[in-house]
Amino acid sequence: MPHILALDQGTTSSRAIVFDADFRPVASAQVEFAQHFPQPGRVEHDAGDLWRTTLECARQAIEKAGEIPAAIGITNQRETTVLWDRATGQPLHRAIVWQDRRTAEVCAGLRATGHEPLVTARTGLLLDPYFSGTKLGWLLDHIPGARARAEAGELAFGTVDSWLIWNLTGGRVHATDATNASRTLLFNIQTGAWDVELCSLLRVPPAVLPEVKDCAADYGRTAPGLFGAEIPILGVAGDQQAATIGQACFQPGMMKSTYGTGCFALMNTGAERVVSANRLLTTIAYRLGGKTTYALEGSIFVAGAVVQWLRDGLQIIGQAAETQGLAEAADPASSVVIVPAFTGMGAPYWRPEAQGAVFGVTRGTGRAELARAALESVGFQTLDLLKAMRADGAEIGRAVLRVDGGMARSDWTMQFLADILGAEVDRPVVTETTALGAAFLAALQAGIVASPEEFASRWALERRFTPAMAAGEREGRAARWGRAVQATLSV
Repeated sequence: MPHILALDQGTTSSRAIVFDADFRPVASAQVEFAQHFPQPGRVEHDAGDLWRTTLECARQAIEKAGEIPAAIGITNQRETTVLWDRATGQPLHRAIVWQDRRTAEVCAGLRATGHEPLVTARTGLLLDPYFSGTKLGWLLDHIPGARARAEAGELAFGTVDSWLIWNLTGGRVHATDATNASRTLLFNIQTGAWDVELCSLLRVPPAVLPEVKDCAADYGRTAPGLFGAEIPILGVAGDQQAATIGQACFQPGMMKSTYGTGCFALMNTGAERVVSANRLLTTIAYRLGGKTTYALEGSIFVAGAVVQWLRDGLQIIGQAAETQGLAEAADPASSVVIVPAFTGMGAPYWRPEAQGAVFGVTRGTGRAELARAALESVGFQTLDLLKAMRADGAEIGRAVLRVDGGMARSDWTMQFLADILGAEVDRPVVTETTALGAAFLAALQAGIVASPEEFASRWALERRFTPAMAAGEREGRAARWGRAVQATLSV
């Protein structure tokens, strides 16, 4: 049976998972890499690390599987920006990570001069440093000679998928998919093409941009010598869209929420672009056979990263798994609230200048109470997203929520999520749905699976979490969270 290799390049680690033709994982590998914080609000990765760790994981997973895969699917941290020399393949600067806020003033200036309505109408996005376009502009402005070289066609820009494709193909292919393109502030999601007017607004030379393809398409073959055979790259999607696909959210109204470094909730809206009145994003869920399916998205910048903060910043836990036991042991009367605005606040607030805060600390507050508040912050932020989605349309946000990602493995966290949302939460058998979605796209293009419907029939429920919290308690705790957020934003 043919195998599919899924390359999942994330914010803190690179992973590779080999799936069989029934989409069962048969081998995997994962490698972490360094995070760089050169200044407050700035987050960078060494682009060479992203490629090196991806290649290392791929080779390890293939060796464990004992078989050369029939195809490769790629999924990646979105918005992270790489600029490299077309001739040498060398990056001109560290990659600027999606969490980076260095272009907040640029975005504020564009909003102040009235450009946000145009940007939103064309891209479905808001003017925020989260997205790639202003990051690319910063690189072109701050690297000596970069803008002139970009205009001359000597440089290549890409989100991480493009960077990996370039390296995997030995520099033969400079391409991206529609989902990653839709996160740049430069791509018109209605016409499905780079927008000349937006490129001019953000001062980005079109010559630096990659070719945009469907999510399931031919992205070339791997260079000889990488894996012992030239493997076709047949599927690409940004991580949140790949998770939407991996959760088989192919029908309008279906919704997933992924809990990784951040949290991202996507609601499939079908062929219709739903324009949010509550500062959510309209984005491309996937593009197959030239047909675009849209989604409404809420973006939370800090989810699993709040647990990393407990471990690496406060050093009150040794590993993430300790948080569940601590949360269970916390004083039920504790009213500690953590607003983890470590890199600003995303939807529905969009306040890049915000900083984190802790409320309700008493002399009795200990690491158990902080751990519980950290896990609860993820549920509260998801509640904000669902409220905004419900406000955007009668049918939006009423479906069962399908969850995935590292934090979804915590029973305590998922039960609190169901409790605070007042909604059922479904966890699938395979929670690594970003890789699964990339594998499906490659399998679809390879002809291993015939249709999304065939793939959806294989989705399997591992556990459903049903809300058990009394309505009065839910409302009271949500109100306390709301007060904490407003206090944080007022500083």
